[in-house]
Amino acid sequence: MISVAVIIKAPIEKVWDFWITPKHIQNWNIAFEEWHTPYAENDLKENGKFKYVMTTKSKTESFDFEGIYTKIEKFQLIEYKLSDDRIGSICFENFGDSVKLTEYFEPNKTDSESMQKQWCQDVIDNFKKYTEEF
Repeated sequence: MISVAVIIKAPIEKVWDFWITPKHIQNWNIAFEEWHTPYAENDLKENGKFKYVMTTKSKTESFDFEGIYTKIEKFQLIEYKLSDDRIGSICFENFGDSVKLTEYFEPNKTDSESMQKQWCQDVIDNFKKYTEEF
């Protein structure tokens, strides 16, 4: 299991909303400048589906990040199962004026774990920046 974490200086309600709302997901869900998320759908409930289409701005590469939610505890926990059967979770720790967000996920077998960890850390760092500046 890989884990990454970040502390966001914002109230839990804002952090939660920005994490789950498609229009916000499209703005923060990038790890590299040349990529973007032109489409996001999110049905946040147990057995609800999520799908983020991630593509290069040049449209030469793309992939779908998708799965279903297996457990939701509002303002605390989101657990999911990806379309390739890997599992993951996002934990939200509320400290009043800030939130610690920790994501845990099973690595895929094709990419190095260090690359996957860095990619995910870059995404949540971008989430932090977007949420604090918006």
